[in-house]
Amino acid sequence: MVAHHTGRYSKYIRPISFVLDWLAVTAFSIYFYRDLRIEYTEFLIYQTAVWCLSAYLANFYGIFRFTLPVEIISKIIKQGFLFLLLTIAYFPFAKQTIFSGNAIAWCMLCTFSVITLFKYLLFYYLKKYRIMTGSNFRNAVIIGYSAESKNLRDIFYARNDYGYRFLGFFSDKFKNEEIKGTLKDLPQFVLDKKVDDIYCSLNEINNDQLKELVEFADEHRKTIKFIPDAKEIFSKNLKIDYYELFPVLSLQKTQLHDPFIIAIKRSFDLFFSLFVIIFILSWLAPILALLIKLESRGPAFFKQGRPGLDEKEFFCYKFRSMHLNHTTEQEASKNDPRVTRMGRFMRKTSLDELPQFINVLKGEMSVVGPRPHLWSQNKLYANRIKKYMIRLYVKPGITGLAQVKGFRGEIETDEDMVNRIKFDVFYIENWSVVLDIKIILQTVINIFKGEDKAY
Repeated sequence: MVAHHTGRYSKYIRPISFVLDWLAVTAFSIYFYRDLRIEYTEFLIYQTAVWCLSAYLANFYGIFRFTLPVEIISKIIKQGFLFLLLTIAYFPFAKQTIFSGNAIAWCMLCTFSVITLFKYLLFYYLKKYRIMTGSNFRNAVIIGYSAESKNLRDIFYARNDYGYRFLGFFSDKFKNEEIKGTLKDLPQFVLDKKVDDIYCSLNEINNDQLKELVEFADEHRKTIKFIPDAKEIFSKNLKIDYYELFPVLSLQKTQLHDPFIIAIKRSFDLFFSLFVIIFILSWLAPILALLIKLESRGPAFFKQGRPGLDEKEFFCYKFRSMHLNHTTEQEASKNDPRVTRMGRFMRKTSLDELPQFINVLKGEMSVVGPRPHLWSQNKLYANRIKKYMIRLYVKPGITGLAQVKGFRGEIETDEDMVNRIKFDVFYIENWSVVLDIKIILQTVINIFKGEDKAY
């Protein structure tokens, strides 16, 4: 017998969201394209079809209670880009239709402004609704009492806005007040308490028990999800391949290894670096060079070998911020006597890093990525800190996630480097265009706000 739930309207969220989006697309198209001699019946059918196609390709409606806001923004950008291209593709083939870039631009701007508003109002309303009313929750249990299982329980308790109500653990190996029973007790508990989601630790269940659990979930329309205990492996992207009918799981490389993503990131780097070089460095570099040389003898620019992509050496450019010395492989410390007064100002405002846009233009660096370390640091920490070498799988950046989170400057303890690597790895494994933009904006804010460890 299948347990039915009352007061649950989650299944209507996507249809409602689609209808609202379609109304916005249609209404703004009719308004902005009214002077373009469009055959509206034909165009609106085409537009609905391409909206559905682009939504499928961008997984636009694949938004869940645990989806992060940055993921929603990323989906909106993908959907907007695809829909724009497919809409423009209509005009060359439509008879007597006038093409207007201005009308299309205004239509897309208004449409996606309204759709973005719809999305966020719906997303945040549901979060507040769950917290304030206790409704729209999914009941969950966990099989197993491992460290990962307890971490998941803590997330359920800490994030009410996710909309999960945790009812307890089930385990054959442990007994305490949190454990509601053994695996044999689970089916009746699930039916009595109207459990929606069963989370299963793969470490605490054998093949026969797993088969019975899957059959039970299928029969009673329950969702079963698995908690991998090999977290270091399963935290990455997995893809499934089939050798004839035999499924094989393999670890995917990150998005930053995808040729299409590499092309997008390189295009952005070229555009951004050219903009900075033409409109900022062209006039600022001579001024800074003059001030540097007036204070101390030596060249205005400083270049130093650093490990780059795949640990290949490149020469990283900077404005010289120190007196000439023979200890360049030693990082700067607070009140470092090697740093000039002009150098201290440039380091505080990160102006000394601006010549690295030349490295970006040459393809040796990216605007955003893990900061390039000194060779001495690379040799010291490569075998000392877990996942250190992952940061060399991508191009180093002028700014990065670790830097905007405050982990920059002098390395005083191993913990400082561990935190840097943690954010570098997170960036590599979770890259998105929106994340790059957020890091750039935060970098600009930090320049004007100032940072304690910028010396």
